[in-house]
Amino acid sequence: MNQRAPAKIQAKLLRRLLRRASNTEWGQRFEFARIAQESDVVKAYQARVPIHTYDDIQPFVDQVRAGAEDLFWPGGIKHFAVSSGTASKGKVIPLSKDMLQLNRSFAVTLTLQYLMRSRSVKTLLGKHLTLPGTIEGDPNFPSTLIGEVSGLQTLFAPGVFRLFLQALPSSIAFAPDWDTKLRSVVDQTMNQDIRLVAMAPTWALVVFGLLIERYNEVNGTSVRTVGEVWPKLQLYISGGVALSSYRSILEEQIGLPNIDFLEVYGASEGFFSYQTDLSDPAMHLHLNNGVFYEFVPLDELTSENPRRLTIEHVKTGVRYAPILTTCSGLWSYVLGDVIRFTNTSPHKIVVAGRTSEMIDKYGEAVFGEDAREAINKTCDVTDSLVREYHVSAIPPNGTQTPTHEWLLEFSRIPHDCEAFIRSLDFALCDINRHYQTRREAKAFRPPEIVLVPEGTFNAWLKTSKGQIRSQTKVPRMSDQRNIADGILAHAGQDARRICVDEFM
Repeated sequence: MNQRAPAKIQAKLLRRLLRRASNTEWGQRFEFARIAQESDVVKAYQARVPIHTYDDIQPFVDQVRAGAEDLFWPGGIKHFAVSSGTASKGKVIPLSKDMLQLNRSFAVTLTLQYLMRSRSVKTLLGKHLTLPGTIEGDPNFPSTLIGEVSGLQTLFAPGVFRLFLQALPSSIAFAPDWDTKLRSVVDQTMNQDIRLVAMAPTWALVVFGLLIERYNEVNGTSVRTVGEVWPKLQLYISGGVALSSYRSILEEQIGLPNIDFLEVYGASEGFFSYQTDLSDPAMHLHLNNGVFYEFVPLDELTSENPRRLTIEHVKTGVRYAPILTTCSGLWSYVLGDVIRFTNTSPHKIVVAGRTSEMIDKYGEAVFGEDAREAINKTCDVTDSLVREYHVSAIPPNGTQTPTHEWLLEFSRIPHDCEAFIRSLDFALCDINRHYQTRREAKAFRPPEIVLVPEGTFNAWLKTSKGQIRSQTKVPRMSDQRNIADGILAHAGQDARRICVDEFM
């Protein structure tokens, strides 16, 4: 592809968004019509429209929920997505019909891409199991629907999917009680010919465990894998959290050697990228799906005048915070994620974590991506599988230097937990030079791990979040102690702390 083509696609999209919203209140305030006429529309837009956080737009979102029209997007908006709340408590994101329809096209496109590359239509010959979040009418704002984007998107699913492929009736798909819903999902699908599963890996592990348990209970069998229940399962589509943290566990739990894994990256604000090559974990960034992208280098995000790079100027290997302008009326909005480009022709990305996923209390600057990579490497070396984890800081105490505390829920516990700690420490040193420098200077102790019983993280989620949803997940890192202390409280005396002496 011509290197200028992506930039032209994005500039054309931005001009179209500006013209569409030119008569809205925001359009008049920021002179969208005038910006759209400029020859360098991107430069004019960035000079006039500042970066916005959710706190900046929340009052306007509330007005739109109350029925205001033509505020930041033409007409009114009736659909609102609630974020998972891992970085904030319940951000409510407007979703125009334009965006919902584009997201539908995105889902169709990635399915067709998979079918063409796999050269097989077997996926279409059985049922597809998805796990949409709950949606409901908002009692505070009549005539609007609010819920998770996966649930809202199900309302806009193609007719052929609803009629012929969908494994769940709406009564189960949108059931409000999460635990009851999961058990109903298992009962409904246990004897179906499931060919495709699409859900967050965190909940796939739970559903698959319940499936195996229930199948054995009903049939008096002792099956150990999902493949024994659904032998023709061909494709697992992952989203919501990084697949790399769960793939080994899922492969073992599914037990089918030829199953394909396909990762998708989306959020309440829109759908952004998906794998086009199953052998490459990086995802192809969709540049014409109603989203104009800017990318701020992560270390500049909190500066007064950060660089706002467009698709034309990004580099591989650099952590960026995506800034979105969308056909739902978000204008240069901070998404809160961190991504890295692995290729710029075509543009492929991996998700490196959240902007809040970082511990840097003592200059160690460990990112969520670093933690995930270190865990994966350590599990490979020690023949173990981590199901859930959370990392927090332990402050210095007297003569003791600070360190990190890793709360770990294993699917397969290592034979030697002290060897696990040493391997984890070496992996972090190899990945992160800031961490390595502090370890070599003895300014940082070896990590401590705490083994918690299976189900501890889920129990904490139920207590801390109130209502469990399909997007509910445990934050991976925090430099504050409240999450770690809450998880430890749930584990109680069953938690097992393991430390090692200094060895560097």
